[in-house]
Amino acid sequence: MKYAFKNGYVLSGNADMKPESGLCVLVSDDKIEAVVPESDANLDGYEVIDLDGGYLMPGLINPHVHLPVAGNAPKANAKPVDYKKLFKLLAIPGVKAAFKKMEEGYVRAEVLSGVTTLRAVGGIMDFDGIIRDKIKAGKIAGPRILAANTAVSVPGGHFAGSLATEAESPEMAREHVRQIHATKPDLIKLMITGGVMDATEDGEPGILRMSPDIVAAACDEAHKLGYRVAAHVESPEGVRVALQNGVDTIEHGAKPDDEIIRLFKERGAADICTISPALPYCLFDLDVSHTDELGKRNGTIVMNGIIECAKMCIKEGIPVGIGTDTGCPFIRHYDMWREVIYFVKYCDVTPTFALYTATKRNAEIIGLGDVTGTIEAGKSADIIVSSENPLENLKTLKNLKMVMASGKLYRGQKIKKDEYIDEILDQYL
Repeated sequence: MKYAFKNGYVLSGNADMKPESGLCVLVSDDKIEAVVPESDANLDGYEVIDLDGGYLMPGLINPHVHLPVAGNAPKANAKPVDYKKLFKLLAIPGVKAAFKKMEEGYVRAEVLSGVTTLRAVGGIMDFDGIIRDKIKAGKIAGPRILAANTAVSVPGGHFAGSLATEAESPEMAREHVRQIHATKPDLIKLMITGGVMDATEDGEPGILRMSPDIVAAACDEAHKLGYRVAAHVESPEGVRVALQNGVDTIEHGAKPDDEIIRLFKERGAADICTISPALPYCLFDLDVSHTDELGKRNGTIVMNGIIECAKMCIKEGIPVGIGTDTGCPFIRHYDMWREVIYFVKYCDVTPTFALYTATKRNAEIIGLGDVTGTIEAGKSADIIVSSENPLENLKTLKNLKMVMASGKLYRGQKIKKDEYIDEILDQYL
């Protein structure tokens, strides 16, 4: 298909982007063919799309998603989810198919909400890779996916035995990486520390679970096989261990010190800021979050650490991306736009910098800077269109006029949303 987008404003995705009028964006199949003055555009053979004064920009990129989980609101007095027990249900005939079907619905919500690329950083076996390949083949609707498939954890570690394996030694960690390699992932994910959801001590939400020698062995094996390594980390100690032993992206982060900043720079690593999952624990009333005082205090530590890490990294010129950690309580598969707003609100950046981070910067961090993230000739046709200027009102990203992912155009398709969650979260924008 060939499309010509005209009569609107173009936002390039670059750090200094400004709305540019009088341009025509030409798309051929799955690529942006050219961006030319409307007066010079030969539109023969193109389907012309009148933007009617709308704002065209690169699709959003979400580098931290868990596809098997919906992100529902927890219920009062509900028992904690036993993910190991839930994982064992996959042995029941039909359960695997049901989980895959749910994931197909989630990736559809992702793309219709404007996410044209995502990293799936910890899922059920090789399900995320299977979903990725079905999208590539045009069998289902969804964004481009970089899949980690199963993550690597340790006994008693974060999501161990469900979304992550349990490596008991450095050699076992290497073997787990090789086993994941056989499922054809795009990256390797490590669960180095605990988190708010599995914290048992007051003031220690990100206790170190994975020993340095296991981190080093997993990273070394992953790098030998050509993979980048992303790591769940929610404490300063965990950040130091991760960076000292080869991790490429710190997912979440924690309050940094001078040594952590030095390690970020020496390693050439990036920070992925995820405010969305910590916010409910930190800011919601307990009768809404349905956590306890321990969870609220630990959630506050994590949220403050995530924010301080991102702000210090930005100040020091260290790459910072933003992602949602979708699948955590209250974080649905259509809410990347909220994370963009949180980045402005809590990390003291401009809307322009936030949109640049959610597009070009995220693409660069996850290794796709030459593929997507900007509106320019040769890049993938990953495009979203809003009615208003997002640099003046980021909330306009909530309801997009249209989305194009790898050249496939979506118009007029609705997402089933959770009105209860939306009403709560809207209070914190």
